[in-house]
Amino acid sequence: MEKRNPIPTADAKERIKGFGEVALGYDEETAVKEAERCLQCKNAPCKKGCPVGVSIPEFISCIKNRDFAASVKVMKGDNNLPSVCGRVCPQEEQCEKYCVRKAKLGGSVGIGYLERFIGDYALKAKSEIKPAAKNGRKAAVIGSGPSGLTAAADLALAGFEVTIYESLHKAGGVLIYGIPEFRLPKDIVEREIETLLDLGVKIELNAVIGKTITVDELMKENDAVYIATGAGLPSFLGVKGENLNGVYSANEYLTRVNLMKAYREDSDTPLIRGKNVVVVGAGNVAMDSARTALRLGGKVTLVYRRTREEMPARAEEIEHALEEGVEFRLLTNPIEILGENGRVTGIRCIKMELGEPDASGRRRPIAVPGSEHEIACDQVIVALGTTPNPLLKNSFKRLNTTDKGTILINENGETNVENLFAGGDAVTGAATVILAMGAGKTAARTIIERFKNNN
Repeated sequence: MEKRNPIPTADAKERIKGFGEVALGYDEETAVKEAERCLQCKNAPCKKGCPVGVSIPEFISCIKNRDFAASVKVMKGDNNLPSVCGRVCPQEEQCEKYCVRKAKLGGSVGIGYLERFIGDYALKAKSEIKPAAKNGRKAAVIGSGPSGLTAAADLALAGFEVTIYESLHKAGGVLIYGIPEFRLPKDIVEREIETLLDLGVKIELNAVIGKTITVDELMKENDAVYIATGAGLPSFLGVKGENLNGVYSANEYLTRVNLMKAYREDSDTPLIRGKNVVVVGAGNVAMDSARTALRLGGKVTLVYRRTREEMPARAEEIEHALEEGVEFRLLTNPIEILGENGRVTGIRCIKMELGEPDASGRRRPIAVPGSEHEIACDQVIVALGTTPNPLLKNSFKRLNTTDKGTILINENGETNVENLFAGGDAVTGAATVILAMGAGKTAARTIIERFKNNN
Protein backbone atom coordinates (compact mmCIF):
# COMPACT_ATOMS: atom_id res chain seq x y z
CA MET A 1 0.00 0.00 0.00
CA GLU A 2 1.57 3.24 -1.14
CA LYS A 3 1.09 6.03 1.37
CA ARG A 4 0.39 9.64 0.50
CA ASN A 5 3.50 11.72 -0.14
CA PRO A 6 3.75 14.45 2.52
CA ILE A 7 4.45 18.00 1.49
CA PRO A 8 7.75 19.38 2.82
CA THR A 9 7.54 22.25 5.28
CA ALA A 10 9.98 24.79 6.70
CA ASP A 11 11.35 24.04 10.17
CA ALA A 12 8.94 25.32 12.84
CA LYS A 13 11.64 26.98 14.96
CA GLU A 14 13.03 28.83 11.97
CA ARG A 15 9.82 29.75 10.17
CA ILE A 16 8.34 31.66 13.12
CA LYS A 17 11.18 34.18 12.76
CA GLY A 18 9.69 35.55 9.54
CA PHE A 19 6.86 35.41 7.02
CA GLY A 20 8.34 32.94 4.52
CA GLU A 21 6.02 30.28 3.16
CA VAL A 22 5.58 27.28 5.48
CA ALA A 23 4.42 24.56 3.06
CA LEU A 24 7.08 24.27 0.35
CA GLY A 25 5.26 22.27 -2.32
CA TYR A 26 6.04 19.14 -4.33
CA ASP A 27 8.98 18.97 -6.67
CA GLU A 28 8.42 17.39 -10.09
CA GLU A 29 9.37 13.84 -9.08
CA THR A 30 7.18 13.85 -5.97
CA ALA A 31 4.25 15.29 -7.95
CA VAL A 32 4.52 12.49 -10.51
CA LYS A 33 4.83 9.90 -7.75
CA GLU A 34 1.72 11.23 -5.99
CA ALA A 35 -0.19 11.40 -9.30
CA GLU A 36 0.57 7.71 -9.82
CA ARG A 37 -1.43 6.96 -6.66
CA CYS A 38 -4.64 8.19 -8.32
CA LEU A 39 -6.86 5.21 -9.22
CA GLN A 40 -8.58 7.12 -12.04
CA CYS A 41 -12.01 6.10 -10.75
CA LYS A 42 -14.63 6.07 -13.52
CA ASN A 43 -17.24 7.87 -11.44
CA ALA A 44 -14.61 10.27 -9.95
CA PRO A 45 -16.19 10.73 -6.48
CA CYS A 46 -13.59 13.43 -5.72
CA LYS A 47 -15.25 15.76 -8.23
CA LYS A 48 -18.49 15.99 -6.26
CA GLY A 49 -16.55 17.67 -3.45
CA CYS A 50 -15.20 20.47 -5.67
CA PRO A 51 -17.36 23.63 -5.84
CA VAL A 52 -15.92 24.58 -9.25
CA GLY A 53 -16.00 21.07 -10.70
CA VAL A 54 -12.31 20.65 -11.47
CA SER A 55 -11.65 17.66 -13.76
CA ILE A 56 -9.53 16.01 -11.08
CA PRO A 57 -8.65 12.60 -12.58
CA GLU A 58 -7.88 14.23 -15.93
CA PHE A 59 -5.44 16.85 -14.63
CA ILE A 60 -3.76 14.27 -12.39
CA SER A 61 -3.42 11.82 -15.28
CA CYS A 62 -1.54 14.47 -17.27
CA ILE A 63 0.87 14.98 -14.34
CA LYS A 64 1.41 11.22 -14.15
CA ASN A 65 2.35 11.28 -17.84
CA ARG A 66 4.58 14.32 -17.27
CA ASP A 67 2.50 16.34 -19.71
CA PHE A 68 2.33 19.39 -17.46
CA ALA A 69 1.18 21.75 -20.21
CA ALA A 70 -1.82 19.54 -20.85
CA SER A 71 -2.55 19.42 -17.13
CA VAL A 72 -2.54 23.23 -17.02
CA LYS A 73 -5.03 23.32 -19.88
CA VAL A 74 -7.37 20.90 -18.07
CA MET A 75 -7.05 22.76 -14.78
CA LYS A 76 -7.52 26.24 -16.23
CA GLY A 77 -10.68 25.07 -17.96
CA ASP A 78 -12.29 24.80 -14.53
CA ASN A 79 -10.18 26.81 -12.06
CA ASN A 80 -8.72 30.23 -12.78
CA LEU A 81 -6.65 30.37 -9.57
CA PRO A 82 -5.05 26.93 -8.99
CA SER A 83 -1.94 28.26 -7.23
CA VAL A 84 -4.21 29.99 -4.71
CA CYS A 85 -6.66 27.11 -4.24
CA GLY A 86 -3.88 24.58 -3.87
CA ARG A 87 -2.65 26.56 -0.86
CA VAL A 88 -5.78 27.68 0.94
CA CYS A 89 -8.70 25.36 0.09
CA PRO A 90 -9.88 22.93 2.78
CA GLN A 91 -9.35 19.91 0.53
CA GLU A 92 -9.79 17.48 3.41
CA GLU A 93 -13.44 18.60 3.61
CA GLN A 94 -13.96 18.80 -0.15
CA CYS A 95 -12.36 16.78 -2.96
CA GLU A 96 -10.05 14.65 -0.80
CA LYS A 97 -12.89 13.76 1.56
CA TYR A 98 -14.42 11.58 -1.19
CA CYS A 99 -11.20 9.98 -2.47
CA VAL A 100 -11.58 6.18 -2.30
CA ARG A 101 -8.01 5.83 -1.04
CA LYS A 102 -8.74 7.90 2.06
CA ALA A 103 -9.74 5.23 4.58
CA LYS A 104 -7.68 2.12 3.87
CA LEU A 105 -5.38 2.74 0.91
CA GLY A 106 -2.65 4.94 2.35
CA GLY A 107 -4.68 8.14 2.62
CA SER A 108 -6.42 10.26 0.01
CA VAL A 109 -4.49 11.43 -3.04
CA GLY A 110 -2.87 14.83 -2.39
CA ILE A 111 -5.22 16.60 -4.80
CA GLY A 112 -4.58 20.03 -3.28
CA TYR A 113 -0.81 19.57 -3.39
CA LEU A 114 -1.01 18.51 -7.06
CA GLU A 115 -3.27 21.47 -7.83
CA ARG A 116 -0.70 23.79 -6.28
CA PHE A 117 2.10 22.09 -8.25
CA ILE A 118 0.37 22.53 -11.60
CA GLY A 119 -0.76 26.06 -10.74
CA ASP A 120 2.81 27.09 -9.94
CA TYR A 121 4.00 25.38 -13.13
CA ALA A 122 1.50 27.47 -15.11
CA LEU A 123 2.79 30.69 -13.55
CA LYS A 124 6.41 29.81 -14.33
CA ALA A 125 5.63 28.64 -17.87
CA LYS A 126 3.36 31.64 -18.49
CA SER A 127 1.07 29.49 -20.60
CA GLU A 128 -1.12 31.63 -22.81
CA ILE A 129 -4.86 31.13 -22.91
CA LYS A 130 -6.38 33.40 -25.52
CA PRO A 131 -9.84 34.92 -25.05
CA ALA A 132 -12.57 34.73 -27.66
CA ALA A 133 -13.10 37.64 -30.04
CA LYS A 134 -14.80 40.64 -28.43
CA ASN A 135 -18.58 40.25 -28.46
CA GLY A 136 -19.42 43.92 -28.01
CA ARG A 137 -20.70 43.40 -24.47
CA LYS A 138 -19.45 45.03 -21.27
CA ALA A 139 -19.46 43.73 -17.72
CA ALA A 140 -18.48 45.32 -14.41
CA VAL A 141 -17.25 43.33 -11.41
CA ILE A 142 -17.39 44.94 -7.96
CA GLY A 143 -14.57 43.53 -5.85
CA SER A 144 -11.30 41.82 -6.77
CA GLY A 145 -11.34 38.91 -4.35
CA PRO A 146 -11.52 35.28 -5.51
CA SER A 147 -15.15 35.46 -6.62
CA GLY A 148 -14.67 38.67 -8.59
CA LEU A 149 -11.42 37.50 -10.19
CA THR A 150 -13.05 34.23 -11.26
CA ALA A 151 -16.09 35.89 -12.81
CA ALA A 152 -13.91 38.47 -14.55
CA ALA A 153 -11.66 35.78 -16.05
CA ASP A 154 -14.55 33.69 -17.39
CA LEU A 155 -16.29 36.74 -18.86
CA ALA A 156 -13.09 38.01 -20.48
CA LEU A 157 -12.40 34.58 -21.99
CA ALA A 158 -15.90 34.68 -23.50
CA GLY A 159 -15.22 38.03 -25.21
CA PHE A 160 -16.68 40.53 -22.74
CA GLU A 161 -15.00 43.84 -22.03
CA VAL A 162 -14.53 43.56 -18.25
CA THR A 163 -13.67 46.16 -15.63
CA ILE A 164 -13.10 45.25 -11.97
CA TYR A 165 -13.74 47.95 -9.36
CA GLU A 166 -11.70 47.55 -6.16
CA SER A 167 -12.15 49.78 -3.10
CA LEU A 168 -8.58 49.30 -1.80
CA HIS A 169 -5.31 50.42 -3.34
CA LYS A 170 -4.33 46.85 -4.25
CA ALA A 171 -6.24 44.17 -6.11
CA GLY A 172 -6.79 40.71 -4.64
CA GLY A 173 -9.35 41.23 -1.90
CA VAL A 174 -9.03 38.78 1.00
CA LEU A 175 -6.19 37.01 -0.82
CA ILE A 176 -4.07 40.14 -0.32
CA TYR A 177 -5.31 41.64 2.95
CA GLY A 178 -6.60 38.61 4.82
CA ILE A 179 -4.36 35.59 4.27
CA PRO A 180 -0.81 35.91 5.62
CA GLU A 181 2.30 35.69 3.48
CA PHE A 182 3.45 32.48 5.16
CA ARG A 183 0.34 30.71 3.87
CA LEU A 184 -0.22 32.51 0.57
CA PRO A 185 2.73 34.52 -0.83
CA LYS A 186 1.53 37.80 -2.28
CA ASP A 187 3.64 37.44 -5.42
CA ILE A 188 1.54 34.35 -6.26
CA VAL A 189 -1.65 36.43 -6.05
CA GLU A 190 -0.11 39.25 -8.05
CA ARG A 191 1.00 36.87 -10.79
CA GLU A 192 -2.45 35.30 -10.95
CA ILE A 193 -3.91 38.80 -11.33
CA GLU A 194 -1.42 39.51 -14.13
CA THR A 195 -2.96 36.63 -16.09
CA LEU A 196 -6.28 38.51 -15.95
CA LEU A 197 -4.64 41.69 -17.20
CA ASP A 198 -3.21 39.65 -20.07
CA LEU A 199 -6.80 38.70 -20.95
CA GLY A 200 -7.65 42.41 -21.25
CA VAL A 201 -9.40 42.82 -17.89
CA LYS A 202 -9.14 46.37 -16.52
CA ILE A 203 -8.87 47.06 -12.79
CA GLU A 204 -9.93 50.37 -11.24
CA LEU A 205 -8.43 50.78 -7.75
CA ASN A 206 -9.63 53.07 -4.93
CA ALA A 207 -13.15 52.80 -6.36
CA VAL A 208 -15.70 52.60 -3.54
CA ILE A 209 -19.00 51.56 -5.10
CA GLY A 210 -21.75 53.46 -3.37
CA LYS A 211 -19.49 56.47 -2.86
CA THR A 212 -17.18 57.25 -5.81
CA ILE A 213 -19.41 55.36 -8.28
CA THR A 214 -22.98 54.14 -7.84
CA VAL A 215 -24.45 50.78 -8.81
CA ASP A 216 -26.97 52.63 -11.00
CA GLU A 217 -24.12 54.21 -12.95
CA LEU A 218 -22.48 50.83 -13.47
CA MET A 219 -25.81 49.34 -14.59
CA LYS A 220 -26.21 52.05 -17.23
CA GLU A 221 -22.65 51.63 -18.52
CA ASN A 222 -22.61 47.82 -18.63
CA ASP A 223 -24.72 44.94 -19.88
CA ALA A 224 -24.21 43.07 -16.60
CA VAL A 225 -22.79 43.79 -13.15
CA TYR A 226 -21.45 41.23 -10.68
CA ILE A 227 -21.24 42.12 -6.97
CA ALA A 228 -18.35 40.35 -5.22
CA THR A 229 -17.73 42.67 -2.31
CA GLY A 230 -17.04 39.94 0.24
CA ALA A 231 -17.75 40.14 3.96
CA GLY A 232 -15.46 42.71 5.52
CA LEU A 233 -17.46 43.79 8.56
CA PRO A 234 -16.08 42.03 11.67
CA SER A 235 -18.17 40.37 14.37
CA PHE A 236 -17.32 40.93 18.03
CA LEU A 237 -17.90 39.19 21.35
CA GLY A 238 -20.34 41.73 22.76
CA VAL A 239 -18.68 41.70 26.18
CA LYS A 240 -17.47 44.43 28.51
CA GLY A 241 -14.01 45.77 27.65
CA GLU A 242 -14.04 45.34 23.87
CA ASN A 243 -13.31 49.04 23.40
CA LEU A 244 -10.03 48.88 25.32
CA ASN A 245 -6.80 49.78 23.58
CA GLY A 246 -5.18 46.52 22.51
CA VAL A 247 -8.35 44.81 21.27
CA TYR A 248 -8.38 44.12 17.51
CA SER A 249 -10.77 42.43 15.17
CA ALA A 250 -8.89 39.79 13.20
CA ASN A 251 -9.97 41.63 10.05
CA GLU A 252 -8.21 44.84 11.11
CA TYR A 253 -5.19 43.03 12.53
CA LEU A 254 -4.52 40.96 9.41
CA THR A 255 -5.26 43.83 7.01
CA ARG A 256 -2.81 46.09 8.79
CA VAL A 257 -0.12 43.42 8.79
CA ASN A 258 -0.65 41.94 5.32
CA LEU A 259 -1.67 44.97 3.29
CA MET A 260 -0.29 47.94 5.20
CA LYS A 261 2.86 46.31 6.64
CA ALA A 262 2.03 47.98 9.96
CA TYR A 263 4.55 45.82 11.83
CA ARG A 264 7.44 47.74 10.27
CA GLU A 265 9.22 50.40 12.31
CA ASP A 266 8.74 52.97 9.50
CA SER A 267 5.03 52.26 9.01
CA ASP A 268 2.64 55.22 8.82
CA THR A 269 0.14 53.19 10.85
CA PRO A 270 2.29 51.16 13.25
CA LEU A 271 0.87 48.09 14.96
CA ILE A 272 1.42 47.50 18.66
CA ARG A 273 3.17 44.16 19.08
CA GLY A 274 1.54 42.15 21.85
CA LYS A 275 3.81 40.31 24.28
CA ASN A 276 1.01 38.09 25.58
CA VAL A 277 -1.73 37.69 22.97
CA VAL A 278 -5.11 35.97 23.25
CA VAL A 279 -6.88 35.02 20.02
CA VAL A 280 -10.58 34.18 20.28
CA GLY A 281 -11.91 31.73 17.68
CA ALA A 282 -10.84 28.55 15.88
CA GLY A 283 -11.34 29.08 12.16
CA ASN A 284 -8.67 29.70 9.53
CA VAL A 285 -8.69 33.42 10.33
CA ALA A 286 -8.06 32.69 14.01
CA MET A 287 -5.10 30.44 13.08
CA ASP A 288 -3.78 33.13 10.72
CA SER A 289 -4.04 35.75 13.47
CA ALA A 290 -2.40 33.54 16.10
CA ARG A 291 0.49 32.55 13.85
CA THR A 292 1.00 36.16 12.76
CA ALA A 293 1.10 37.38 16.37
CA LEU A 294 3.63 34.64 17.10
CA ARG A 295 5.86 35.92 14.29
CA LEU A 296 5.64 39.42 15.73
CA GLY A 297 7.19 38.18 18.97
CA GLY A 298 4.16 37.37 21.09
CA LYS A 299 3.36 34.43 23.34
CA VAL A 300 0.01 33.35 21.91
CA THR A 301 -2.97 31.61 23.52
CA LEU A 302 -5.94 30.60 21.39
CA VAL A 303 -9.27 30.41 23.23
CA TYR A 304 -12.12 28.29 21.85
CA ARG A 305 -15.38 27.24 23.48
CA ARG A 306 -15.53 23.76 21.92
CA THR A 307 -12.96 20.95 21.45
CA ARG A 308 -10.35 20.41 18.76
CA GLU A 309 -12.70 18.07 16.89
CA GLU A 310 -15.15 20.94 16.32
CA MET A 311 -12.54 23.45 15.11
CA PRO A 312 -13.57 24.76 11.65
CA ALA A 313 -9.98 25.57 10.57
CA ARG A 314 -8.10 23.39 8.08
CA ALA A 315 -6.38 20.46 9.78
CA GLU A 316 -3.05 21.56 8.31
CA GLU A 317 -3.35 25.06 9.78
CA ILE A 318 -4.20 23.67 13.23
CA GLU A 319 -1.18 21.36 13.09
CA HIS A 320 1.12 24.17 11.95
CA ALA A 321 -0.11 26.45 14.76
CA LEU A 322 0.61 23.77 17.36
CA GLU A 323 4.05 23.04 15.87
CA GLU A 324 4.91 26.72 16.08
CA GLY A 325 3.97 27.04 19.73
CA VAL A 326 0.44 28.45 19.86
CA GLU A 327 -1.22 27.28 23.10
CA PHE A 328 -4.80 26.06 22.77
CA ARG A 329 -7.24 26.69 25.65
CA LEU A 330 -10.22 24.58 24.62
CA LEU A 331 -13.70 24.45 26.18
CA THR A 332 -13.06 28.03 27.30
CA ASN A 333 -15.22 31.06 26.57
CA PRO A 334 -14.43 34.78 27.16
CA ILE A 335 -16.95 36.71 29.25
CA GLU A 336 -15.06 39.99 29.83
CA ILE A 337 -11.94 41.81 28.66
CA LEU A 338 -10.07 43.38 31.57
CA GLY A 339 -8.06 46.59 31.55
CA GLU A 340 -6.37 49.44 33.40
CA ASN A 341 -5.90 53.02 32.19
CA GLY A 342 -7.69 52.19 28.97
CA ARG A 343 -5.41 49.28 28.02
CA VAL A 344 -5.95 45.51 28.00
CA THR A 345 -4.51 43.62 30.98
CA GLY A 346 -6.30 40.30 30.67
CA ILE A 347 -9.38 38.37 29.68
CA ARG A 348 -11.88 36.69 32.00
CA CYS A 349 -13.15 33.32 30.79
CA ILE A 350 -15.43 30.52 31.90
CA LYS A 351 -14.98 26.80 31.29
CA MET A 352 -17.47 25.04 29.02
CA GLU A 353 -18.78 21.53 28.50
CA LEU A 354 -20.49 20.13 25.41
CA GLY A 355 -24.20 19.36 25.41
CA GLU A 356 -26.53 18.24 22.62
CA PRO A 357 -25.88 19.26 18.97
CA ASP A 358 -27.18 22.70 17.95
CA ALA A 359 -28.41 23.91 14.53
CA SER A 360 -24.87 23.74 13.12
CA GLY A 361 -24.66 20.04 13.96
CA ARG A 362 -21.93 20.63 16.53
CA ARG A 363 -22.48 19.93 20.22
CA ARG A 364 -23.64 23.06 22.01
CA PRO A 365 -21.20 24.51 24.58
CA ILE A 366 -22.65 25.04 28.06
CA ALA A 367 -21.00 27.17 30.76
CA VAL A 368 -19.75 25.37 33.87
CA PRO A 369 -20.86 27.35 36.96
CA GLY A 370 -18.06 28.56 39.22
CA SER A 371 -15.29 27.98 36.64
CA GLU A 372 -14.46 31.64 35.93
CA HIS A 373 -10.75 32.37 35.59
CA GLU A 374 -8.44 34.99 34.10
CA ILE A 375 -5.73 34.90 31.45
CA ALA A 376 -3.21 37.76 31.61
CA CYS A 377 -2.58 39.44 28.25
CA ASP A 378 -1.86 42.80 26.68
CA GLN A 379 -3.58 42.14 23.33
CA VAL A 380 -6.81 40.41 22.28
CA ILE A 381 -7.64 39.48 18.68
CA VAL A 382 -11.28 38.59 18.04
CA ALA A 383 -11.69 36.14 15.12
CA LEU A 384 -15.39 35.29 15.18
CA GLY A 385 -16.28 35.77 11.54
CA THR A 386 -17.46 38.65 9.38
CA THR A 387 -20.57 39.94 7.64
CA PRO A 388 -21.00 42.07 4.49
CA ASN A 389 -20.30 45.79 4.74
CA PRO A 390 -23.69 47.58 4.50
CA LEU A 391 -22.38 50.43 2.30
CA LEU A 392 -23.44 48.95 -1.02
CA LYS A 393 -26.92 47.82 0.02
CA ASN A 394 -27.54 51.12 1.84
CA SER A 395 -26.65 53.07 -1.28
CA PHE A 396 -28.70 50.83 -3.61
CA LYS A 397 -32.06 50.37 -1.95
CA ARG A 398 -33.58 48.19 -4.71
CA LEU A 399 -31.36 45.25 -3.76
CA ASN A 400 -33.05 42.52 -1.73
CA THR A 401 -30.99 41.39 1.27
CA THR A 402 -31.39 39.24 4.37
CA ASP A 403 -31.52 40.45 7.97
CA LYS A 404 -27.79 39.69 8.18
CA GLY A 405 -27.05 41.96 5.23
CA THR A 406 -26.25 39.20 2.75
CA ILE A 407 -27.59 39.59 -0.80
CA LEU A 408 -30.43 37.38 -2.00
CA ILE A 409 -29.90 35.65 -5.36
CA ASN A 410 -31.54 32.91 -7.44
CA GLU A 411 -29.89 29.64 -8.51
CA ASN A 412 -28.17 31.44 -11.39
CA GLY A 413 -26.57 34.07 -9.18
CA GLU A 414 -28.93 36.87 -10.24
CA THR A 415 -30.40 39.32 -7.72
CA ASN A 416 -33.92 40.72 -7.84
CA VAL A 417 -32.61 43.37 -10.26
CA GLU A 418 -32.28 42.18 -13.85
CA ASN A 419 -28.66 41.71 -15.03
CA LEU A 420 -27.32 42.46 -11.55
CA PHE A 421 -25.59 39.39 -10.11
CA ALA A 422 -23.88 38.64 -6.82
CA GLY A 423 -21.86 35.88 -5.22
CA GLY A 424 -19.19 34.88 -2.73
CA ASP A 425 -19.15 36.09 0.86
CA ALA A 426 -21.49 38.98 -0.01
CA VAL A 427 -24.16 36.30 -0.45
CA THR A 428 -23.10 33.48 1.89
CA GLY A 429 -21.34 35.41 4.63
CA ALA A 430 -17.75 34.44 5.41
CA ALA A 431 -16.96 31.14 3.66
CA THR A 432 -14.12 29.55 1.67
CA VAL A 433 -12.17 30.84 -1.32
CA ILE A 434 -13.30 27.96 -3.52
CA LEU A 435 -17.00 28.47 -2.71
CA ALA A 436 -16.63 32.13 -3.67
CA MET A 437 -14.98 31.08 -6.92
CA GLY A 438 -17.81 28.66 -7.63
CA ALA A 439 -20.31 31.50 -7.25
CA GLY A 440 -18.28 33.63 -9.66
CA LYS A 441 -18.35 30.86 -12.25
CA THR A 442 -22.11 30.36 -11.86
CA ALA A 443 -22.87 34.05 -12.42
CA ALA A 444 -20.43 34.33 -15.33
CA ARG A 445 -21.97 31.26 -16.99
CA THR A 446 -25.44 32.80 -16.76
CA ILE A 447 -24.26 36.15 -18.16
CA ILE A 448 -22.41 34.48 -21.03
CA GLU A 449 -25.40 32.32 -21.99
CA ARG A 450 -27.81 35.24 -21.76
CA PHE A 451 -25.88 37.51 -24.08
CA LYS A 452 -24.70 34.75 -26.41
CA ASN A 453 -28.30 34.39 -27.50
CA ASN A 454 -28.96 38.15 -27.44
CA ASN A 455 -26.22 39.86 -29.46
